[in-house]
Amino acid sequence: QLQFVESGGGLVQPGGSLRLACAASGFNFDYNAIGWFRQAPGKDREGLICIAVTGINTNTAGSVLDRFTISRNNGEKTVYLQMNSLKPEDTGVYYCAAEKAAEGMCYSLDPADYYSWGRGTQVTVAS
Repeated sequence: QLQFVESGGGLVQPGGSLRLACAASGFNFDYNAIGWFRQAPGKDREGLICIAVTGINTNTAGSVLDRFTISRNNGEKTVYLQMNSLKPEDTGVYYCAAEKAAEGMCYSLDPADYYSWGRGTQVTVAS
């Protein structure tokens, strides 16, 4: 069973950058696409970006396109989220999780298609 621990959150000014890390433990990391999600106060959890097992294919939500990028290091069992040009509406708790689909291709950004959620890391964008 995979388990995830997110880190790297904090307070950043609008226009700034942060890099989040998602460290995995357990089996099957190399066989799962991994996604990043955000939950803003009072809102549903939103899928942002995911990466396939190969580290080549990605899938990005329109709200973060051209600002957020994802990468993975299978040897370190870690997935990174680089966030640039941050906006106040990017504020929320950021989570990572593994895609249920066995192919590991990053088919979906729907939170219902993911499992093994971490506890999240808080990101606050404010001046």
